[in-house]
Amino acid sequence: MITRLVPIVLLALAWEAFARAGAVTPFMLPRLSDVALRIYADAATGDLAINTGLTLYRALTGFLIAAVAGIALGLAMERNAFARWFFDPLISVGFPMPKIAFLPIVILWLGFFDVTKIAMVVLDAIFPVVTATLAGLAGVERELIWSARNMGASPRALMWQVMLPAALPQIMTGLQVALPLALIVAVVAEMQMGGYGLGGAMMTASRFADSRGVFAGIVEIGMVGLALVKAMAWLRFRLLAWHSETQQQ
Repeated sequence: MITRLVPIVLLALAWEAFARAGAVTPFMLPRLSDVALRIYADAATGDLAINTGLTLYRALTGFLIAAVAGIALGLAMERNAFARWFFDPLISVGFPMPKIAFLPIVILWLGFFDVTKIAMVVLDAIFPVVTATLAGLAGVERELIWSARNMGASPRALMWQVMLPAALPQIMTGLQVALPLALIVAVVAEMQMGGYGLGGAMMTASRFADSRGVFAGIVEIGMVGLALVKAMAWLRFRLLAWHSETQQQ
């Protein structure tokens, strides 16, 4: 665990040394120690907690909605031919599109409120969940399905007790992709729309030429992102304790 932090520590030391060397101005690259002091000041005033809390609220709310809706849609497309026919082209077209381009339209429809930022998170995060669910269900071993059917499993029991648990590793991979996307989209939406939040705080600092505030926001977002990734990895380990990939670790 400690060895995995070595690259981050080296990067931090390189940042501090390069900034102190005077190769660039403090405005272009402030010292990491000065950025750390700015983060401490934000924490002391409560701004860090407010901005982090709002960003996490928007990102996690959108992610949870996308997770539930994405898994449900993937199950529906697997079980229903009409749903597969209708949604498959939409997903194929929508997945590679930069969904942030829809932000002006969503603002026109929903206004400058949290629901707009959450809607953008859902719009972006749902695609990897749907595709991972479909891929997971399609990859279930046929022998498992045949065995369950021979034992008299109903279609509902087959889906919930056999296919969905077997597809769970792939679904968790989709969720692990969707969670960082949710944070990214929440921050970008805050940057575009302004207001409170980590992204909004960075744009406010930029408008006032507050270099330390901008870099503090980058560090804060990186720390939040790392915490979310580690939390999702822990959740995957817990949910897949029965799976071979977990037992091999």
